[in-house]
Amino acid sequence: MKIFSGNSNKSLALDICKYLNQDLGKLIIKQFSDGELSIKFEENIRNEDVFIIQSTNPPSENIWELLLILDAAKRASARSVIAVIPYFGYGRQDRKDRPRVPISARMFLDVISAVGVNRIVSMDLHSSQIQGFANVPFDHLYSRIALSGHLKEMNLNEDTGVVLAPDVGSAKMSQAYAKTLGISFALIDKRRPKANQAVVANLIGELDNKHVLIIDDMIDTAGTICNAAQTAMDNGALSVIAVATHPVLSGPAIERLEKSPISKVMVCNTIEMKEENKFSKLQIINVSNVFGESIKRIVDGDSLSSMFRV
Repeated sequence: MKIFSGNSNKSLALDICKYLNQDLGKLIIKQFSDGELSIKFEENIRNEDVFIIQSTNPPSENIWELLLILDAAKRASARSVIAVIPYFGYGRQDRKDRPRVPISARMFLDVISAVGVNRIVSMDLHSSQIQGFANVPFDHLYSRIALSGHLKEMNLNEDTGVVLAPDVGSAKMSQAYAKTLGISFALIDKRRPKANQAVVANLIGELDNKHVLIIDDMIDTAGTICNAAQTAMDNGALSVIAVATHPVLSGPAIERLEKSPISKVMVCNTIEMKEENKFSKLQIINVSNVFGESIKRIVDGDSLSSMFRV
C-alpha cells in the first residue's frame, strides 16, 4: 500500500498517513508557464495498492489534477488505484432538473472510471444514489463516526435537544444523528427561488425551549443554514449549533455565519481551509481516523460496515 496526495488537501492526507503509521508518497506536481500540469511519481508503485487523496473543491483544477494522477498511477503498473475523494464536488448536480443541463456528477464519475480507477472512497455525498453512477466499488463514509462523539458531550436528550433538518434533502442524515444522539427531530420545508438562495416556508416539529443542532452535508453560501437558525430562534430555541461535513464556505458565507444567531459552527477537514477563512465560531473536526481506518480495512479485506455502527 502507498498513499499519495494532490494539492487540494495535503494536511488531511498527512493526518491519514499518521493514523496508518506510514509516510506520504513522493509525488511531484508542477505547472508549466501555460498552465498545463506535469505529474510524476518519484517512487516505484508497480504492483502496489495506490491510494490517491484529493478533494474536488474549487478551483476545478483539483479535478483535472486528480484525473492526471490516477492515469499516471495506472500507467505505472499499480496493482489497484483507489481514488479517495473526501469532498465530492458537483454532487448537487446529480439529476436533470431543468432542460438542457448536464448531469455533472454522472459525467465526473464516467471520466474517473474511464481513467481506470478500481475503487472510489468518499464522505457524505450530497445524494447517496451518486454511488450508482460508478461501475466500480464505491465506499460511502459518514462523518457521523467522528462528529457524534463531540455532540454526545453536550448531554442532550429528547426533552432538551432537537436535530433540525434545514431542508428535505438533509432529513435522512439529520434523522440518523437524532437517533444516534437520542434526541428529537424537526424539519424545515425550504423553497429555493433561484440558485444559492433559500427561504423558509414551513416548520415541522417542536423547537421551543430546546438546544438545536442544524445538520447538513455542507455549508456553501450559508443561506440555508442561517435561515434555519433564525427560524429556530424565532420559535423559542435556547441555542443553535450548526454541524456540516464539508465547509465549502463560498461568497458571503463567513459573514452570514458570523452575524447569525449560531453559537458554534462544527465542520470537518474534508476541505482544507485557509487561515484567513477561519473565524471565532468555527470548530474543525478531524476525520483522518475515519479515512485511515477505511483504507486499512480495504487493504486487509475487512468489512467497512462495522465502522458505521455509531
